[in-house]
Amino acid sequence: MTVLVTGGAGYIGSHMVLALVDSGQDVVVLDDLSTGFPWMIHPKATFVKGDCGDEALVSQIVQDHRIEAIAHFAGSIVVPDSVVDPLGYYLNNTVKSRALISAAVRNDVRRFIFSSTAAVYGDAKESPISESTPLNPVSPYGMSKLMTELMLRDTAAAHPLSYVILRYFNVAGADPQCRSGQSSRRATHLIKVATQAALGERTHLDIFGTDYPTADGTCERDYIHVSDLAHAHLLALDYLRGGGESAVLNCGYGRGYSVREVVEAVKRVSGAAFDVRHAERRAGDPATLVADPTAIRDRLKWEAKLDHLDTIIAHALAWEEALKGRSSEAA
Repeated sequence: MTVLVTGGAGYIGSHMVLALVDSGQDVVVLDDLSTGFPWMIHPKATFVKGDCGDEALVSQIVQDHRIEAIAHFAGSIVVPDSVVDPLGYYLNNTVKSRALISAAVRNDVRRFIFSSTAAVYGDAKESPISESTPLNPVSPYGMSKLMTELMLRDTAAAHPLSYVILRYFNVAGADPQCRSGQSSRRATHLIKVATQAALGERTHLDIFGTDYPTADGTCERDYIHVSDLAHAHLLALDYLRGGGESAVLNCGYGRGYSVREVVEAVKRVSGAAFDVRHAERRAGDPATLVADPTAIRDRLKWEAKLDHLDTIIAHALAWEEALKGRSSEAA
């Protein structure tokens, strides 16, 4: 039995592939390589270049490889871009997910893990955020993910499909063995950008907004190590295989750090000083996003192993150093 991982050549998807292969499972990666990199795919995984929205292709993969579960990571993820190009985000994140879910139902794939986001909560009025916090996305990105969540819910009510939806908070870091990490040079994630600045790959770092209603005026986020997140996906798969009911779970540590705190931590861990500038707020950025991880700990028995900001940053720095030899590929 084999797991199909869409977006498995990307940042989080490639870590899921590593986790699956490390646990002795067979994996097929489906990725169109629009933002992913073939060299990030584990050599033991079968790779198919293609679009997760191609229902005929997905059906063929399911039949050829006896796929028993799908882990869906493919999609667009930059919040400000979604504000500028909402239709593009609804296509990539919602329309194509609908085709993927349809292929799963048509081919009797009964287990589905979906990569969602804390952006479905929008500018939440409570902190930490639990799964019962009202859903109110403030960006097309968040809405596009929520629409897929609703499709999964309704499809599972009508067909023999069980799912786990994992709502990520801020994913960062890299594989501790330096086999994969965040590789796009155009990434907008804070820790990625800050490590690039620390290594002299950027002239400066912008802090977008210093007037938020937080302790130091900058946004606060719950940073989760990508390898801890991949482990949560493995546990979710085992949970479904064991007959677990469909679930929606937050993925975070329950501790928030401000932008300024992260910048200071990167300076401390790297030993480098770099230019930090203030800029206007970005569209679609809530002031605070911190998870209540109670449900995922109870339901999946998930325990964080890399829950330390300095560890996350150290692994991100190590990966950024490793990327220097791939500068022409990681673009």
